[in-house]
Amino acid sequence: MNDQENDQENDQEPVTPRIADPARLPFAYADALNAGDPEAVLALFHQDATMRTFSGEVLTDRESLRTETVHSIAARAHLTNKPRSTLIGGDTALSIVDWDLEATLPDGTRISPTGTTTAVARRSADGSWRFAVLRCHPNELPG
Repeated sequence: MNDQENDQENDQEPVTPRIADPARLPFAYADALNAGDPEAVLALFHQDATMRTFSGEVLTDRESLRTETVHSIAARAHLTNKPRSTLIGGDTALSIVDWDLEATLPDGTRISPTGTTTAVARRSADGSWRFAVLRCHPNELPG
């Protein structure tokens, strides 16, 4: 890699996983996914997190979350979230967001599902918030 390429990479703003406000967590997820940064996406989840994808698959381990994230990035996924509400009780928060997703299936078909995500977040020992449960519910399944 030459110095010019290295400088261009260093100019990119890193996506930070340290989220101080749980209402920001779904937007940090979209930012990391849209930036194509699987490590930043995974950093937003507790080690024991569970995610239900918009296709209905339930992911309960770190490797499944990583695989799903890598596939979404490979599909050139672009996620947009719109806030609905966040409710905080102690070290637990419930957030609801509406979303729009643009992605390309392996056969080249472009899909544009929309839906609502309900997310439960827990405050970590360092004070940051991470997903414990993420449930993506599509308005209707693509295809």
